[in-house]
Amino acid sequence: MYAIDTEIVIPKYSLAADLVTGSTLFAINKIANATNYLRKDFLTPHRKDYYFWAFVKQGSSRHWIDMKPYTLQPNTFYFTIPHQVHLKEDTSPLTAISLGFTEEFLTLEENSFLRQLPIIQNQNNGHELNLSDADVTFIEDMLEKIYQENQTHNTWQHSMVIGYLRILMIYLSRLYTEQFNEAGALPDRVLLKRYLTKIEENYQQQHDVATYADMLNLSAGHLSEVVKEQSGKPAIVHIHERLILETKRLLFHTDHSIKEIAFRLGFEEASYFNRFFKRIVGDTPVSYRTTIREMYH
Repeated sequence: MYAIDTEIVIPKYSLAADLVTGSTLFAINKIANATNYLRKDFLTPHRKDYYFWAFVKQGSSRHWIDMKPYTLQPNTFYFTIPHQVHLKEDTSPLTAISLGFTEEFLTLEENSFLRQLPIIQNQNNGHELNLSDADVTFIEDMLEKIYQENQTHNTWQHSMVIGYLRILMIYLSRLYTEQFNEAGALPDRVLLKRYLTKIEENYQQQHDVATYADMLNLSAGHLSEVVKEQSGKPAIVHIHERLILETKRLLFHTDHSIKEIAFRLGFEEASYFNRFFKRIVGDTPVSYRTTIREMYH
C-alpha cells in the first residue's frame, strides 16, 4: 500500500510548555476576555496532537471540530482528543480556563487510571457538555484549585494537581455518561480498545481485519467475533469508519485532489477509492466536498 502522512496536509501543533512549570505534558491557562490567540494560523484548519479542554465562561465565536460547527456558549465545557481538525472562524473575546495534556501524560504510572474514563476515550465523539449551575460551580472551583496549585512550588505540588485533576475528570465523565447515554455500555472492552488503537496507528496503510488480528496475535475470526460482541459493529466497519472520517476531514478542510487523498489513505487506485467512499457515504467524494462546502460556507 502507498501512503503519505496526512499530518503534512493539515498542520499539527504540539502542546506549548506550561508558562509556570515548563512542562510539555500538561498545561493550564486562564484566558481573560482575550482575542489574541497563541498562533494566528489557528484561523486555518489545524490539528492538536494533545487533549484540549476548555471551560468557557464567556464567549460566542464559532469553532469547528472535524466537520461539526460549534458556537461557543457561556458556562459550557468543551473537549477534544488528539489529531482532530480544529478551526476558529474569528477571534471574538473569550474568557475561559483551558487544559492541555498529552498521551504521554496519560501513560505515566500515576495517571493510568485516567485513560479508562469515558471523557478520555470519548467513544461517542462528543465535544460539548451542558452544565447546570451546580456543575458550573463545581467545575470552576476544581479548575481554580488546579490552576492555583500549578502556580506554587509547594511540597507534593504534582500530587496535588493530579489529585484535583482525577476528581475533575471523574466528575466530567459522569456528565459525559449522562449526556451521551453510555449507561448501558459494556464496562470492560479491552480487546475493542486495543483494536481501535491499532487502527488509529495504522489505518493509512492497513485496511483488512486479518492484518490487525496478526498485530494482536489473534485469529481474524476470534477478533471479529469479540469486536462485534463488544461494539455491536463488525470489525471491518471500524476500519472503514476511520478511513471515511479522515477522508471527510481532508475533503472539507483541504483542496487536495481526490487522487492525492486516495494515495494518502493507502488506496492504490483512485477509482477504487471513489467506489469505496460512495458505497459507504452514498455520494462521490467530489459531490460530498461540493455539498458540505455549500452547506457551511
